[in-house]
Amino acid sequence: MSADGIVTCDACPVLCRIRPGKTGACDRYGNVDGKLARLAPAVVLERTLARDGKLVPFAGEGWNGGLLRDGETFVTGIGAGTTYPDYKPAPFIVASRVDGVDMVTVVTEGIFSYCGLKAKIDTDRYLGPEQAAVRVKGEQIGHVTTAEYGSQMLSLGGVHHLTGGSKKEGVVTCDAMLDLCALKPVEMTIDGGATVVVQAGQPPIIDGTREERMRVGCGSATIGIFAKQWHGHADEVIVVDDHITGVLSEHQAGRFLDMPHAGIRVRGRKSTPGRYFQVAHPGTGWGGTDIVDPLTIIESIDPKTAWPGLRLLMVSTTGEHAAWFVLDDQLRPVPAPMPGPITDVVARIGENCEPALCSIVFMAGAGGSLRAGVTENPVRLTRSVRQEVTRVTSGGAPVYVWPGGGITYMVDVMAMPEGSFGYVPTPALVAPLEFTMPLAAYRAMGGHVDHVRSLESLRDVERLEARPWPASNPWPLG
Repeated sequence: MSADGIVTCDACPVLCRIRPGKTGACDRYGNVDGKLARLAPAVVLERTLARDGKLVPFAGEGWNGGLLRDGETFVTGIGAGTTYPDYKPAPFIVASRVDGVDMVTVVTEGIFSYCGLKAKIDTDRYLGPEQAAVRVKGEQIGHVTTAEYGSQMLSLGGVHHLTGGSKKEGVVTCDAMLDLCALKPVEMTIDGGATVVVQAGQPPIIDGTREERMRVGCGSATIGIFAKQWHGHADEVIVVDDHITGVLSEHQAGRFLDMPHAGIRVRGRKSTPGRYFQVAHPGTGWGGTDIVDPLTIIESIDPKTAWPGLRLLMVSTTGEHAAWFVLDDQLRPVPAPMPGPITDVVARIGENCEPALCSIVFMAGAGGSLRAGVTENPVRLTRSVRQEVTRVTSGGAPVYVWPGGGITYMVDVMAMPEGSFGYVPTPALVAPLEFTMPLAAYRAMGGHVDHVRSLESLRDVERLEARPWPASNPWPLG
């Protein structure tokens, strides 16, 4: 502390000089009575409730630490602080005993310049061309990536947008990522495409329209699911889809049901029997195409095969669009009232569609100097993770560790506790990280054994918050 009471924060490379009673640029650290302090509480998660079903929401002065039980308390990296400048041990290295085995959990908050988000948006509506720029406030923060079976995918953030562009681009990217990780809505525009509001756990809003359903499958899969239920009630069913449009009487499902060919040919490129690609352009109409009138995809009706009175259902992959036609004497499709059994199956398509949601996955590389807070020989931590001796979690939530070098992991932000993420204005995101392993393995990898502390010692932490364990997450101390 300087003579005027200013303290220098060394929790990130910015090195804020903080006046008494003020906070640093990230709002995570402040000058409290002339000392640098992490302002948010450190979070522990409890598997069991306290007496009378009440949980101690904030643990501080006068708290006896009764909730901290070996095997039932998991110490997260939320609020723990960082290892920067990375040569020092992690803020908390906590011992516990589980089923007779001595365990240790190394807890830190990682500062991730190398991080991004993968957004899965459940919709058939056209968001924009692959590789198109995704923008927030006019700044590119990512791009459209490959579409996967009823979901559009966006790749957001990453080191090039955080640090490789203008200062404004980095700030906007960091702010948008932090909001998405905090389950807040973010409006994005896609070059050559739509405006979409993305919020984890909520339906996407595309060009002002709130999406409701995720499709039951492609056009071919929809036929495979419902062919038998249509059999005997319709002579032909065409399921309109941007990717694979299905035609029942040509499809293998129709063949197995001994349905005669109806002679109705749809536009597009025929793949295998009853499966057509590129019947229309992408859009916000039927089945994620630009179709408003479904009859426009009918290329021809063969008079040698079709017959007057032929019953035709055209339906989308969500059941939101459906129309019933009967061929007249000139073999022209004429709209007609939809029979009850057909109406029932169309409704069943909708019933089998899951709710359309946005999912956000945080992805980061923890293979760098952060590992020095765990061990003096970082490659041994990486190998231990690869060998599944060490379990990696983020705020207690399970992660997927990618194959290959380093510790590159992904975690569903919906599985993480509230307040898991922060930022530093370098810019970079801050996220909790925990490494849990047997104490013997920690000693063998050259861990900072001299800094291991008991779970009970956390009673002395000035700010400590106990929260209930999310039942949907696997318990890391198994």
